[in-house]
Amino acid sequence: MTKFLLSVHVLAAILVVGPIAVAASLFPRYARQSASGGGDSGERDAGVAVLLHRICRSYAVVGVAVPVFGIATGAQLGVLTDAWLLVSMLLTALAAALLVLAIVPGQRRMLAPVAGVEGAGDGGGTGVAVRPAAARLAMLTGVFNILWAIVVVLMIVRPGSTTGA
Repeated sequence: MTKFLLSVHVLAAILVVGPIAVAASLFPRYARQSASGGGDSGERDAGVAVLLHRICRSYAVVGVAVPVFGIATGAQLGVLTDAWLLVSMLLTALAAALLVLAIVPGQRRMLAPVAGVEGAGDGGGTGVAVRPAAARLAMLTGVFNILWAIVVVLMIVRPGSTTGA
């Protein structure tokens, strides 16, 4: 059972966190280009930005599977109180909070002028200053990605593990 839980946990992490990391990283570029570009390229960039936002938003919901199966695996292995796992869980919670409370809402605000984005904008249609918002989102996404990189390293190295790694 442990091997099954670990396999699902790793697959979920790869198939869910990976696309979020890529989509969130690409979003600021396309949102900025859609705001500055006109004509067909501006419309295409806006469409790409909307798609990347939808990927981040929907995969964030599915992403709950990663910690759920991770905790189940940790319980099976009897390592839920190990420091490396507690730190990993804390960093995972921070990354999730960053995604849900800052990155996805920031994307939504940037898409305010783009039609068809649920809950976008401030109701007045004024949107946000594009360059600073894109820079802030790029920085937040970088922090999100670094948090996940640290979690991956902790999962592989597992300080104090008996695997000899």
